[in-house]
Amino acid sequence: MPLLLLLPVALAMGGHMQSWRRKSLWLALSASWLLILLGVFPLLRLAVPARPRARASQRWPRWLDAELLQSFSQPGELLEDGPQPPQAPRGGSCNWGACFDASKCRDGGFKVFVYPAAGPISETRRRILASIEGSRYHTVSPAEACLLLLLSSDTPAGQCEPVPAQWDEGRNHLVLNLHPAPCPRTVQLGQAMVAKASPTVDTFRAGFDVALPLLPEAHPLRGGAPGQLQQHSPRPGVALLALAGERGRWHTAGTNSSACPWDGHCEQDHGPKQTPPGALLPSATFCLIPGRSPDAWHFLQALQAGCIPVLLSPHWELPFSEVIDWTKAAIVADERLPLQVLAALQEMPLTRVLALRQQTQFLWDAYFSSVEKVIHTTLEIIQDRIFGASARPSLLWNSPPGALLALPTFSTSPVDFPFYHLQQGSRPVGRFSALIWVEAPGQLPLKLIQVVAGSQHCAQILVLWSCEKPPPPRWPKTAVPLTVIGGHRKASDRFFPYSAVSTDAILSLDAHSSLSTSEVDFAFVVWQSFPERMVGFLTWSHFWDETRGGWGYTAEKANEFSMVLTSAAFYHRALRNLADETPTCADVLMNFLVAAVTKVPPIKVPYGSWHQEARPPLAPGSPGLRQEPQPAAQDCINQMAAAFGHMPLVSSHLRLDPVLYKDPVSVLRKKYRSLEKP
Repeated sequence: MPLLLLLPVALAMGGHMQSWRRKSLWLALSASWLLILLGVFPLLRLAVPARPRARASQRWPRWLDAELLQSFSQPGELLEDGPQPPQAPRGGSCNWGACFDASKCRDGGFKVFVYPAAGPISETRRRILASIEGSRYHTVSPAEACLLLLLSSDTPAGQCEPVPAQWDEGRNHLVLNLHPAPCPRTVQLGQAMVAKASPTVDTFRAGFDVALPLLPEAHPLRGGAPGQLQQHSPRPGVALLALAGERGRWHTAGTNSSACPWDGHCEQDHGPKQTPPGALLPSATFCLIPGRSPDAWHFLQALQAGCIPVLLSPHWELPFSEVIDWTKAAIVADERLPLQVLAALQEMPLTRVLALRQQTQFLWDAYFSSVEKVIHTTLEIIQDRIFGASARPSLLWNSPPGALLALPTFSTSPVDFPFYHLQQGSRPVGRFSALIWVEAPGQLPLKLIQVVAGSQHCAQILVLWSCEKPPPPRWPKTAVPLTVIGGHRKASDRFFPYSAVSTDAILSLDAHSSLSTSEVDFAFVVWQSFPERMVGFLTWSHFWDETRGGWGYTAEKANEFSMVLTSAAFYHRALRNLADETPTCADVLMNFLVAAVTKVPPIKVPYGSWHQEARPPLAPGSPGLRQEPQPAAQDCINQMAAAFGHMPLVSSHLRLDPVLYKDPVSVLRKKYRSLEKP
């Protein structure tokens, strides 16, 4: 109103008041622009969700990349919300330093005790107990436990079973609710941590509680179904968007539909009313998931399908947000701006789409595909808190093969693992250690020692003496150090992490192995290019035996193979881990472990036929260069497949031969001249 009164006053004045008229017009124009800006800026503020509260452990997915916002606004014009003071959660004021006694974990290690159930338990609870009791964390004594775990009860809704006698106000306790629990322990928690499926952000205590995924009732105990993404880049005819609906339904829409994701009227409607595990999952590039907690189950479905989750302002804590960087696998959008969100998704570069979809498959396989992985991830997060500054870095959690397969008991530095050389721009040390296993006193590997010592890449030779009789006092003189180590007469002795090993690469040999120096040199050069794989000379192949209804393996010569014998093979020292329960299947188990970690097959290098003819077949169970596995030893492959929950072996047809090998050129030009035999 004051602005409207100024204009008549200015017009009533004479010509000598022209300057006032110009000022009044300028003032009116400025006020008009101010009104426009006041109406536009709130709309622009909706383009980017408000920043989450300042929380050290939170890694929320960012909204769409900044360059994608230019289609409807300039990033510099967007107003940002200032940081808000954190609100006290309803669960109490506990944090890691105040409510957890880490001193109990330093002496006896990280041990977990699970309170027994008072009555009959459900199948879901039985699977949780089995995953913990079969792990390396479990202990039967609560006195030596670092963490005491209390599973959510199966009591009727609203009822809570009494707390155990060792409750101690919940200190060093973890209340585990893998599924929505009928017992709301909001008052009785005390100092206990809570591992809950899809907790809300206002009750979640960051750095103390653990956010779990919402799993279906029939989620497998171990192994689990693999990710279902067949092609990482979008294909013609594949829906751009899928919207999570009620009762497990997914609504899909093509690139030209803008109303479907929000009103549910889509071009197509795929999927049954309730999508069970293993059924058809959304075939789309982006999966729009509303922010209600019941929609958290759709989030896990999208991960398995390789459909990039687009979270429409979620109100639940993302699973394992303390260690998983969800900015690499998910996107946060705002459901109040459907046109802008749709435009930004359509303009996203294919390279960005590829990276996000690849990460969804890695996260699903590493942490979410089975109950066992979910439970072990929860316990590893708590164990990392105990390690503190020496815990595993984010790279190990968010890059293949994942933190569950890069254990802190071996190392917490990515440099010590062969999987991270590419990310760090490094490569393994250019020397290897030869480990020769001697099982019988009559198998002195004198010639083999000289052959291996002649390699230009050999740094040391370790003789693992696993005989009852003492080793001879004298050994042949070599150009590299030779050390004799006492073994325990077990097939797994060769895979023990001996402190004497000073290199990344290990050449595993048996006393009766027969190799040439050129074969050793070339195999090591191949391994340097593939340090995460096993490189060997003799191979086996696994197959499905229809008559026996199980897996089998054979040593018959064929183009396809999936295992290399560890009696003559290179591998990285980080891959040494072999159980003593199956000494007759050491080769099979080692290949299982490496394949489960790397998801790739081994590599075969040439091995002269004159070596094989000079070696008779060994008895079943002997870890030497065997011919055909005996039928009694075939069962180990089925036992291991059952223990892993799936068949991890990957078949390959690749064999790498040295350059100029067998070529009609001058012998002096051949780098591995001794490999060529008549």
